[in-house]
Amino acid sequence: MAVFLHSISGVLVILVMVAIGFWLNERGWFGDQASSLMTKLVTQLALPAYMISTIMGRFTAKELLEMLPQLRFPVLSMVILLGIATAIAQLFAVDKSHRGLFISMFFNSNTVFVGLPINQALFGDKSIPYVLVYYMCNTTFFWTIGTYLIQKDGQKTASIDWRSSLRKIFSPPLLGFIVGVILVLLKVKLPDFLMSDLQYIGNLTIPLSMLFIGLTVSRAGLSQLALKKDHLLILLGRFVIAPLLMTLILWQTNLPHLMKEVFIIQSAMPVMTNAPIIARMYDADTDYAAVMVTETTLMTMLVVPILTILVNAI
Repeated sequence: MAVFLHSISGVLVILVMVAIGFWLNERGWFGDQASSLMTKLVTQLALPAYMISTIMGRFTAKELLEMLPQLRFPVLSMVILLGIATAIAQLFAVDKSHRGLFISMFFNSNTVFVGLPINQALFGDKSIPYVLVYYMCNTTFFWTIGTYLIQKDGQKTASIDWRSSLRKIFSPPLLGFIVGVILVLLKVKLPDFLMSDLQYIGNLTIPLSMLFIGLTVSRAGLSQLALKKDHLLILLGRFVIAPLLMTLILWQTNLPHLMKEVFIIQSAMPVMTNAPIIARMYDADTDYAAVMVTETTLMTMLVVPILTILVNAI
């Protein structure tokens, strides 16, 4: 019961901030550039600072060296998910106009804008490095295979631009994580005033991320939500198949229990918020992507408390 109440409390913390973002957008507080500004503030400023301050403040070199090799578990999970998504798209005759988008949304999850705040609310700052390990895998798959699949839906020739993909993969949040790890491994101590600055700026990450999600939900429009076949299959993939698969992969391992919990929660996060942006870029089904971001984000708030109880029993 205590675990359930704690998970509900953690989700409510997130949900209140999302609701505020939704309400403020409905009241007309946010202009056309607000979502772009929030994205830049979080991904290019707040989150990198958050990574450096958290890694340097809470982890030793030994702990980090033991953690990084566990990247193989989310990699294995996502490779299998990609195969399952492709098979389901064929089996259930998903509309070819957005089949690539379907597969991409099925096996990629929102590990930063939603995953990071939820894990932080549930497990505290000690979960952040595990969140980043999963993030490294997820962002690599999305900006390569995921983007390629979305391209195939559009009018442009599908290909993987490795130079552009590498820039996306080695984004400011990941670079912040890498810098933090290097500084810890080299046993470098930053001045107290600089660590305080990084912490203050990093603390913007969670509230800005949640306001952005609320804004996104508002702009997608709740009236557009529906439970069509393709929508239900995405929900099944995100909230049943993905966490179940990750649980099976981790079941017999001797990983730290917190790492198992974080990996399973991360696997069950909503659709990437970048999906509609990439769909628009390549003339794919932008509306479908936006609706799925909204539906899966709202569903996350219901799924996480249940999932938290289940993973606690592993």
